[in-house]
Amino acid sequence: MASRCRAYRFLLQPTTKQKARLDHLLAGQRELYNAALEERRGAWRWEGRTITKYEQFGTLAGLRDVRPDVLACGTTVCRGTLTRLDESFRAFYRRSRSGEKPGYPRFKGAGRWDSVQWPYQAGWKFDEDGRRVRIHGIGSIAVRRNRPLRGVAKTITIRREGRRWFLTVFCVDVPAQPLPATGRQVGVDLGVNHLATTSDGHHFPNYRVRARAENHLTAAQRALSRKKRGGANRHRAAQRLGAIHRRIARQRLDHAHKLSRALIDENDVIVHERLRVSNLTRRPPPRPNGSGGFQPNGASAKAGLNRSILDAGWGLFLRLLTYKAEDAGRTVIAVPPRHTSQVCRRCGHSESGNRHGAVFRCLRCSHIDDADINAARNILRAGLAQREQSHEAEGAHASGSFSSAGP
Repeated sequence: MASRCRAYRFLLQPTTKQKARLDHLLAGQRELYNAALEERRGAWRWEGRTITKYEQFGTLAGLRDVRPDVLACGTTVCRGTLTRLDESFRAFYRRSRSGEKPGYPRFKGAGRWDSVQWPYQAGWKFDEDGRRVRIHGIGSIAVRRNRPLRGVAKTITIRREGRRWFLTVFCVDVPAQPLPATGRQVGVDLGVNHLATTSDGHHFPNYRVRARAENHLTAAQRALSRKKRGGANRHRAAQRLGAIHRRIARQRLDHAHKLSRALIDENDVIVHERLRVSNLTRRPPPRPNGSGGFQPNGASAKAGLNRSILDAGWGLFLRLLTYKAEDAGRTVIAVPPRHTSQVCRRCGHSESGNRHGAVFRCLRCSHIDDADINAARNILRAGLAQREQSHEAEGAHASGSFSSAGP
């Protein structure tokens, strides 16, 4: 069985002096990141040479005599910063090879660097009760533990969010916690009016947390735009705007956690559409009119739909559903979304005219149903058929392997 990995996030409660040390640590590691990036850029520009992260690891020993403040918390956190830069370059090369927009790594300003990581089991340690974490150069920091750690803690990340600090612990070899079988199977159709609709007829609401906070966001963004750059008033306005965004994210995450947990607890098999949210929220391409201008391409309406999709948090919900199913021993099946909302679940007739907004009315057999429930039942049927085909293929492969083994 493959090793199961999980990340646990806890609130840190540092003292005033520890907060100052953490702020100083962030500033030093940001400076190290920018210096390492400049070294790589210069080596390629002037020498045509690529510098690896291991070469940069070797320069940390000499840095102690020049900038001891950067190494005040040890070399492990510095290696985490250099590894982070190396991962940025790896992602840049991967996107370049695949034809995506590359996005060359850029220098980090003070507002774009809010976390540091320890990639090894060095420089940090939990106390026996797990209520405090000792960080080299920072001290023993209180941790608000709302759940126990499972598995073996391998790496940690400390992140600043507004005025609060969070600790993320990455664990490996996490044991599973299987739930008792329920004998139930369900298909899930994701939408904008309802976040999820199940094949057994339940609608789960979409709270539209960003749309509900739109007035507050608009007021905070306008207040920020009026402030002079570099001033204390602008900093406070940015903090207020960031607090609103963080509250929206927490509300969306809370709803996704509760919905995914409910589905996992009540069903053995959950089938959903294989959605690529990045493709669904892509801008429509421009339409040149041949005379130097452009024709209307529906970009304004598409922008509104994109905001609604991102506000619903489909990708977040599916990620939570997948990892919780793995822990609980449930089965999650993703099926292609093509025509799931146009096929009649009763007679199988597929036509775009079958759907009339929230109502499904089959043009062949006159079957009437809720459009989302009809789609969820089609999704469930497709998922069960896909699983059956997979089992048949595995059985054929196993029997073929047994026959080829000989007597």
